[in-house]
Amino acid sequence: MQKIKTVILCGGKGTRMGKDELPKVLLPVGGKPILWHVMSIYSYFGFNDFVLCLGYKGEKIKERFSGVKKWNITFADTGEDANTGERIKKIQKYIKEDYFFVTYGDGVADINLPELASFHQRHKKTATITVTRPLSQFGIVGVDTHTQTVTHFEEKPILDHWINGGFFIFNKDIFKYLKQGDILEKDSFKRVLKDRQLNAFKHMGFWRCMDTYKDNLELNELWKGNRAAWRVW
Repeated sequence: MQKIKTVILCGGKGTRMGKDELPKVLLPVGGKPILWHVMSIYSYFGFNDFVLCLGYKGEKIKERFSGVKKWNITFADTGEDANTGERIKKIQKYIKEDYFFVTYGDGVADINLPELASFHQRHKKTATITVTRPLSQFGIVGVDTHTQTVTHFEEKPILDHWINGGFFIFNKDIFKYLKQGDILEKDSFKRVLKDRQLNAFKHMGFWRCMDTYKDNLELNELWKGNRAAWRVW
């Protein structure tokens, strides 16, 4: 398989985590920044060439990762307030290969990245998005609609619908769909959809994103308890 760069969106603040003194991707899981975990997933499969799209307090990310010798890292200042689609547009000059990975700096999974790349190559579309089934935030109560009797409880089950899992792979054609100010998921993808150039790669395994402080606590507990399924390395 040809060399593939991995572009990681690292511009977010840690405001919802109550930790806005750091960029979100530097918040620790098991003593390491969540970004380190994301990069380690890609590195396990031999993808060691990264472009980090920096934003909020990007200099702190440079300080933390500049000395990491096992990875080839390009630090790209994509603006403190730029949206996700615009950030990717700004790193176009770094992409020389036919296609490249993109992901968020705060989501982990036991995803098989070579399978994702092969799927993308076979289907020959501009973009492939990994989709996954999330856990419910709440327990489910089963109710008999005729008698209104509670039939069962189910604690935070996996839901039936698919959501954006954040592990993407794009052809270079994606750049014609990206514009200044774009939010990737709301703006850019709508243009890709219009041309029927977006495929879904279904990931059935472990997946978590770190949106809140509660999520951070959960990931740390999984790591501490040797139940970190994303630790494929």
